[in-house]
Amino acid sequence: MQDTDRDLLPEGLGDRLPQQAAASQRVRRAALDVMAGHGYERVETPMLEFEKSLASRMAGVQVRRMFRFVDPASLRMLALRSDITAQVARMAATGLAGAPRPLRLCYSGQVVTIKGAGLDPVRERLQLGAELIGTDTVAAAAELVELAIEALTAAGATGISVDFTLPDLVDTLAVQALPLTEAQTESVRQMLDAKDAGGLVDAGGQAYLPLLYAVGPFDTAIERLAEFDAGGVLASRIAGLREIAARVNGKARLTLDPSERHGFEYQSWFGFTIYAEGISGALGRGGTYRILGSAGDEQGEAAAGFSLYPDPLIDALTAEMPERKVLFLPVGHDREVAARQRAIGWTTVAALSESDDAIALGCSHRLENGEAIPL
Repeated sequence: MQDTDRDLLPEGLGDRLPQQAAASQRVRRAALDVMAGHGYERVETPMLEFEKSLASRMAGVQVRRMFRFVDPASLRMLALRSDITAQVARMAATGLAGAPRPLRLCYSGQVVTIKGAGLDPVRERLQLGAELIGTDTVAAAAELVELAIEALTAAGATGISVDFTLPDLVDTLAVQALPLTEAQTESVRQMLDAKDAGGLVDAGGQAYLPLLYAVGPFDTAIERLAEFDAGGVLASRIAGLREIAARVNGKARLTLDPSERHGFEYQSWFGFTIYAEGISGALGRGGTYRILGSAGDEQGEAAAGFSLYPDPLIDALTAEMPERKVLFLPVGHDREVAARQRAIGWTTVAALSESDDAIALGCSHRLENGEAIPL
């Protein structure tokens, strides 16, 4: 019986063929070069960690989305990383605990989840990001929004738009300004996320209805949010949003959805989602958060950062990759001449036999008498 499924890949996983891999490398390099240019140092983290380590440094990390299994060496539970941010948080709290703050770090790598999100079956993604550790001020948040925009622009994205949110909005209002019980707070969050006015009223959140209309283009939405904040409890957050918007104005289209929570489970006072023209779905998210410390340290360390998931951008750019200029080196070619050609930027492919066909091998030129001759 013939084995017909030996070359199948699991659902949500896939290869990148040469042109796709080239586009991926271009995106990674461009984005990371921008981050490095702004003082963000590259770090690398392992694919596997102890489950407890991945889940304990940041609030809202969903262990159930990770592939988990027992480590035969330690007999402890291991997990494949589903988010590099939590690993960088661990690194900042341990190996880099004594490094001067604010600490600027960036990273790139693959992350894996047990299942895709919503209708998207993809389970492995490229994650690029930057973390600014030791502060969560308006200045820090603004720097990261600017950096995310610049990184995506350098990678080839166009028509970028950024949607701001206030992840702890309901929690802040529920304490005193618009009191809610703990159960009501969770229900109100869910109804605001779902943009369900009827459900919001049923959950006891009628006073929160104006938040459903404080959305859209930033200038209009921020004014509606300011009108809603009659008691002034959101004044500092609104001022912060205005300051961030002023810094990135003209670099991206800005919108506001102050009560959006989906995807911001571990963010604190500020969050943002970034999109690009012609790309379906979000290309990344970021905001402020806290790195949890040792047991009993509820305050933790303030931080801000963003994660980009550029796979859809890579797919879009694959068809636009420039045609490769490849120099065919015939059998018996001068190796010193070939080395000089590579030194000035040529990609070379050397013939292994007289029957090798330059065009079939994807070459655009042939080395003849020391010169690159177009095919």
